[in-house]
Amino acid sequence: MSNNPIQKLVILGGGTAGWMAASSLKDTFPQLNITVVESSEIGTIGVGEATIPTIRRFYSMLGLTDEEVIRATQGTCKLGIQFNGWLSPKSSFLHPFGSYGEALNGIPFHHYWLKHNSAESAGQLEQYCVAVQLAKQNKFCLPPSKPQSALSVFDWALHLDAGLFAGLLRRHAEENAVQRIDATVTEVETSAENGFITALKLDNGQRVEGELFLDCSGFKGVLIEQTLKTGYQDWSRWLLCDSAVVAQSELQGDPAPYTQANARTAGWQWKIPLQHRQGNGLVYSNTHQTDKQAEAELRANIEGKLLQDPRVLRFTPGRRNKSWNKNCIALGLAAGFFEPIESTNIALIETAIEKIKLLFPDTGFQPALRDEFNYRIEKEYESVRDFVILHYCLNQRQEPFWQEYRQISIPDTLAHRIELFKANGMLPRQRHEIFQPNSWLALFDGYQCYPLRYDPSIEKIPLDLIRQGLAGMRRSIASAVENSPPHTAYLQRCQQG
Repeated sequence: MSNNPIQKLVILGGGTAGWMAASSLKDTFPQLNITVVESSEIGTIGVGEATIPTIRRFYSMLGLTDEEVIRATQGTCKLGIQFNGWLSPKSSFLHPFGSYGEALNGIPFHHYWLKHNSAESAGQLEQYCVAVQLAKQNKFCLPPSKPQSALSVFDWALHLDAGLFAGLLRRHAEENAVQRIDATVTEVETSAENGFITALKLDNGQRVEGELFLDCSGFKGVLIEQTLKTGYQDWSRWLLCDSAVVAQSELQGDPAPYTQANARTAGWQWKIPLQHRQGNGLVYSNTHQTDKQAEAELRANIEGKLLQDPRVLRFTPGRRNKSWNKNCIALGLAAGFFEPIESTNIALIETAIEKIKLLFPDTGFQPALRDEFNYRIEKEYESVRDFVILHYCLNQRQEPFWQEYRQISIPDTLAHRIELFKANGMLPRQRHEIFQPNSWLALFDGYQCYPLRYDPSIEKIPLDLIRQGLAGMRRSIASAVENSPPHTAYLQRCQQG
């Protein structure tokens, strides 16, 4: 048993990362004295408005329901992401939070689909995913708690107003005795003996001591970088986008239960529907497109009236050399950044918080805990990096930006996964991964990248039997979707409480 438990945790920065950490860690360690230092004069990036299903597990552990969060954040449901124009200008596919078909005899479904397709058309792979079909028809229903078959298994996430979500978590944290100080840091004190951070001096004259510090100060990395000089791994050689121009607009029509990611001249544009407005942003390479050109392209592809002037953001894709350095752990933008193509940034905050809980130190700060944390973060970030690159490297578009992406030397880890899938359709599941095999399959299918052969062990199964089985699956999914209510019906139910 430790005789030196940490008693004082200081979080620099509020926003989504800071308040997620404060609310979750206070729930887990109620004896912990947590102080959040944030300045109301410093704005937040606030564009992380799409999530993946892990967010629902996160807030449910705080005792919040889906309905409460949707109501508080003007949220909508998200069944996946629709990618328009990524393979070629006319192409479109949807990456769902769901599986495809039913695995039989321990063999993944896509091998049966591939065998059927090698003889005759088995239809599109997305016909065997209920989440895709619900999304395409703007319908939504809750997944069954006790599914009768794999065909009804899917998950879902939220589109939410990031500012409102941070406010909800702040209220939850403050109700649990988390202290908030509205001030700006003027000086970071460190120990002359070991370089650990000892206190923050604030512009209101306060001095806030702590034993463990979380850096949620955004791209600046006030603690992890400006103070501790941790260093940053720049992944620009693989991830060409380094800018975004963002704006909010009036919502046009009913909100769709999916995010749209539309390929553009030198990047892509997101469309995120909330109940009260729409979020928009154009992510681009400033090497291939000027800010003025990007803004013009964004404006030209927004249907509703803009609610604000577009603003430009700069970023360097990559991660800190260490997320945990000395007695400081970086979260959110302070730890690293990916363009928001798969809503990974909030997810990486969630998973980092879970790792902090698992490896929570005492005042001895045993190196083994820090090293394990950094190792897991490193592998997780590398996996997300490879998944993001996969969105680009198989494209067939002709603009210079897209051509350059076909020519980059991709990481060996990604090259191996692509070749493995091409060889026999294998979709390995790694230990430190946010995106599981069905997500990789959705992208391979969307880019029309298929294996040279299917699993030979299914040769013994007659094609007629496979044909009948697949036809039955398509009918079952089509029937379930036909009988499902529209997305707006669920949102109305949430608003009624």
